[in-house]
Formats: sequence, C-alpha cells, structure tokens
Amino acid sequence: MSEQEKGFTVKDRRRFDSSGEARGDAEPEQEKAQEPKPQPEPQAPPQEPAPKAEPQEQATGGPGSQGGRRHQLPPVDFSGLILSLAHATMMHLGQIPGPGGQPMPPELDLARHTIDTIAMLQEKTKGNLDPEEKKLIDTALVELRMAFVQIAG
Repeated sequence: MSEQEKGFTVKDRRRFDSSGEARGDAEPEQEKAQEPKPQPEPQAPPQEPAPKAEPQEQATGGPGSQGGRRHQLPPVDFSGLILSLAHATMMHLGQIPGPGGQPMPPELDLARHTIDTIAMLQEKTKGNLDPEEKKLIDTALVELRMAFVQIAG
C-alpha cells in the first residue's frame, strides 16, 4: 500500500517551529466559549507571613488536576516529615485504621523499618535541629518504640 492510500493525513499543528519562531501556517487554538477567563483580583496589601503551623492551600485531584474541591495541606518542613513517618508507623502497628476506617493488621517489619528511618534522621540531623524539632523527634522515637514493644510482645 502506498503512502497516499493509507486513509489519514498528519498535520503539524504546533504553533512554533524548531527554532522557537511562531509559524505563520499554524492554526490558532480554539477559544473555549464555556467560561470567560477569570480576571485577576486586585491584590491586597502585603501582610505578615502566616505562622509555620498554618497549612497551605492546594488543589485536590492529584497531579494535573485543574480544580475541584480545595483543602489545606501542612507546610513542607522537618516536623511534618517526622509526623508523617510517625503516623505511617502507627498504621503499620495497626493502631490507626486504614482507608475506609477498616482495622489494619500489624506489619511489624514495616513498622521497624520506619522507626529505624526516623532514628537515622535523628542521627544525621544531630546538632542541626532547633529545640522544638529535637524534642519532637526524640518524643516520637520513644513513643513509637514503646508501641512497637507492646504490639510485638
């Protein structure tokens, strides 16, 4: 079968050529008539930055989400990492229900691994933490190790 008999054609709709210049023969993008583009709201005068514990607003729906419900996410910081690992450890120990509120069976190998990860972070960050972060990681390790011993027997 020859190239002309295949029944489809390929049309380059890119707006720019390989050098980055606008192509004159490119078709303009179709405008969506559903909604007008939102106009930017006037900006309020600058305010003091929010405290560390204030969560940041993010869109839900996973990567590439274009909207939907909005919820609050905690700031990305060392304390958040330790709390996240501690929460995962408690799930591995069966102390926190899983998705749908279903009880989770203990997975002691995963719990031990996560506790060891927190202990490694404690060792690697020794001398570099502020007093609150040091107290958090020390307390988390003590509590998680005690819970592990109680579950593992």
